[in-house]
Amino acid sequence: MYVPEIFRLDDAAAAGALIRENSFGLLVTVSAQGLPQASHLPFLLEESAVEGAEGPRRRLRGHMARANPQWHDLETLAASGGEALVVFQGAHGYVSPSWYGPGPAVPTWNYLAVHLYGRPRIIAAEAEVAALLQRLVQEHEAGAARPWCLEDQDPRYLARMRRGIVAFEIPVARLEAKAKLSQNKPAADRRRVVEALEAAQDSQGRALAAEMRAGLPA
Repeated sequence: MYVPEIFRLDDAAAAGALIRENSFGLLVTVSAQGLPQASHLPFLLEESAVEGAEGPRRRLRGHMARANPQWHDLETLAASGGEALVVFQGAHGYVSPSWYGPGPAVPTWNYLAVHLYGRPRIIAAEAEVAALLQRLVQEHEAGAARPWCLEDQDPRYLARMRRGIVAFEIPVARLEAKAKLSQNKPAADRRRVVEALEAAQDSQGRALAAEMRAGLPA
């Protein structure tokens, strides 16, 4: 990802929060034939208390339909030592030059994004697959008035469903995070952008405004 220094997000906690709040990511791989493939999938981000050279050790875990041919790319990358890419998109929105003060300007797009790279591993052990699915269900059913749970389902049906998926994990080797929030503009212009986004009838724009307001000077 192209990340100018001024837009680089170095805060590991903020990058982790962005992933958890926008956990429906895009898995990107290139096949042995050189063909790019992408799948939109829910992910779990797990962070270890043990830190490596670049901070906390992280891994992404997820699954896809066995009928999805992309899982063969993961198998190939695991064997060859190649990397997969997972993209997470945060709040984003159009910024009009009419929101700035006097002077020349052009339209742009503000956004937050995190790219994670790592060598994938297929999860084959049934107990490990079941534990991953349990974690995903608990994560997304949390807060529901009557949470759906795996324990209430027919075990034979669940076993059939598990055979139809491929679970995997990606230990994160590299992380790139970008927060393009008009940091290259004067504080007065940034405030005008925040106010315009807050006034819009657009939940994505208001979420972007909240991110920008948090970074404004007091």
